[in-house]
Amino acid sequence: MGFNSQIKSKIFKIDDFLTIENQWKSIGLKIVFTNGCFDILHLGHIDYLSKARDLGDKLIIGLNSDESVKRIKGKSRPIQDENSRAFILAAFGFVDAVILFDEDTPYNIISKLLPNVLVKGSDYALNEIVGANLVIASGGIVETINFLDGYSSSSIINKIIKENIL
Repeated sequence: MGFNSQIKSKIFKIDDFLTIENQWKSIGLKIVFTNGCFDILHLGHIDYLSKARDLGDKLIIGLNSDESVKRIKGKSRPIQDENSRAFILAAFGFVDAVILFDEDTPYNIISKLLPNVLVKGSDYALNEIVGANLVIASGGIVETINFLDGYSSSSIINKIIKENIL
């Protein structure tokens, strides 16, 4: 299988992925889940995602669809379409699966996956993390990871606009 096919094979809809996750769990692999828009990837994203992967054996990313991003971030977002964002994320060796979702939150995905570890940025308190109650109730844990200072998609977009780079 070529690299392009390998990358594409890591992109799923939730119902198509459940069998794979069940296989991973049946052999005792520790499943880590995080989610986001991941619109313009930067060093902060790579740092965060690689640290999330270090918390287990498999990293699953829930990726907001284009419509979901528009509702959350506004009509000018996303900058990159969902297929581009999914493909870029799936290209990383430390990412094992990317699951697109249309809802505003990943609650539905989390309720189906019940990962061993749920990860969000440390800008969230435990009671603000969607699905934390489900993961904890199923015996999993919730972890937060500090972001690298100075890195955000919004700051990159604002810099481009302010400095008329394009």
